[in-house]
Amino acid sequence: MATCATGKNRTSGKHRRPGRFERTTARAAGVAAITATGVIGTLAAPALAAEPAAAPEQTGFIPVVAVGSTVADEIDAQAAAQEQSAYEAEALRKAAEEAARKKAAEEAKEKREAEERAAREAERRLLGSFVAPVAGSNLSTSYGTGGSLWSSGSHTGADFTAATGTSVRAVGAGTVVQAGWGGAYGNQVVIRMNDGTYTQYAHMSSLSVSAGQTVTPGRQIGLSGATGNVTGPHLHFEARSTPEYGSDLDPVGYLRSRGVAL
Repeated sequence: MATCATGKNRTSGKHRRPGRFERTTARAAGVAAITATGVIGTLAAPALAAEPAAAPEQTGFIPVVAVGSTVADEIDAQAAAQEQSAYEAEALRKAAEEAARKKAAEEAKEKREAEERAAREAERRLLGSFVAPVAGSNLSTSYGTGGSLWSSGSHTGADFTAATGTSVRAVGAGTVVQAGWGGAYGNQVVIRMNDGTYTQYAHMSSLSVSAGQTVTPGRQIGLSGATGNVTGPHLHFEARSTPEYGSDLDPVGYLRSRGVAL
């Protein structure tokens, strides 16, 4: 049987221990393969694998924790509920303010209307009231007294005691229709009263109103005197159904029927 001159034949089917060169080559190839795949831990020596992992480096950054979708939904729901609650509270506050504003406006309106009603009522009472033509005066000559001093044969009015310069007042509300000289009546004022009757004030020393002027009860219309056909200072007062002479009414009864105590 022929043999190779450079080496011996290996027996077929037999295992033999690899040589030093073969072991070195295989180790190098294994390291290269492990390095390429990134798998290092499997080759670590037992002593090195058992070493504890190094503590994470303290960088100062707050660690980020991943939150599950359920927790995140709950947080969103709470935030939405808080926002809705704040919205409702603001709406309630605005509604309360609007209600308070409306209430204050209604109360102010009611107060204003009540004051206006009270003023109208006071004016109505005032315009409907009557006073004596001379405050604190007494009657000196009664209505209907007969004598030659009067052209009609009797006194057509009532005389009130009053020194010259005493204030003469409108007995009620009305409009002046005459103011000036009246012959035997001297300086006179005739007023159409609001109830349609007329009143006359005669023998005054001066007048303080003019025709067309409106007056209220107690308004001064002049000062008493002794002008015209008189025997001394006093106020001659008449009540009439018309502004003309001869339509006279009982002046005392006229005033008393309107609440004036004489």
